Amino acid sequence: MKKDFLSYLFQKHQDIPKFPSTSSVCNFTSKILLLLFPEQTKIRLKSIDELDYALSDLKTELERILEQMQEHLSDTSKNIAEQFFSKLESTYKLLQTDLQAIMNGDPAAKTEYEIIRAYPGFYAIAFYRLAHQLLLLQVPLLPRVITEFAHSKTGIDIHPGADIGPYFFIDHGTGIVIGETVEIGSNVKIYQGVTLGALSVSKELASVKRHPTIEDNVVIYAGATILGGETTIGANSIIGGNVWLTRSLPANSTVYHQAQIKVSNSESI
Repeated sequence: MKKDFLSYLFQKHQDIPKFPSTSSVCNFTSKILLLLFPEQTKIRLKSIDELDYALSDLKTELERILEQMQEHLSDTSKNIAEQFFSKLESTYKLLQTDLQAIMNGDPAAKTEYEIIRAYPGFYAIAFYRLAHQLLLLQVPLLPRVITEFAHSKTGIDIHPGADIGPYFFIDHGTGIVIGETVEIGSNVKIYQGVTLGALSVSKELASVKRHPTIEDNVVIYAGATILGGETTIGANSIIGGNVWLTRSLPANSTVYHQAQIKVSNSESI
């Protein structure tokens, strides 16, 4: 290879910002979920002291991860880890509401155990909620790494910056996209292929609200696309499959896409 190209690549290796590896971040997050939801593992802790020790060990692990990027943080790695774990109970309670929403809203769901073990929507939401807490603590990059890991496993793309209320239910889930500045209220249900996106991807709009607001008790069926930072879907609305929306709707609206389907009998042609 040409020497100038090798020099260029070598310089890139020297200029890489100091961040922990993707695998260490995702392994840490997975360990938290296994402690919060032991249904996903065969490991059974034998005492409260053992559980307390495991959580303390994870807090130390987070500190070590954050120490690798201390220059990018607004606080010490120790303080951020303390704050993250102080919010863990409230995050768990939020996830319990999401679990309940799935149990109440999906006739195919037989037990909470089944949801925790087998539902990709719950998996994606769980990773999002942990990533969102890190984002609120002004930790850069890592929240996105966490949600993209979940995206790779489930096909559900939730930006950690989205603001999502309790009792959130993703059904099936593959192909869902939820943008950075989306706001979602309580008891919202979203099906596969839904996009909550921006009208424009212009870089000048990076610091403004680009994605829609979904108020309480809204159901959005498969394939619907809702775009724009000024677009609000009012409470108790139903958005049918394949609907394309770029304007707001008042509360209690029902919108359907009416496709024209023709059926013919080949014997009569």
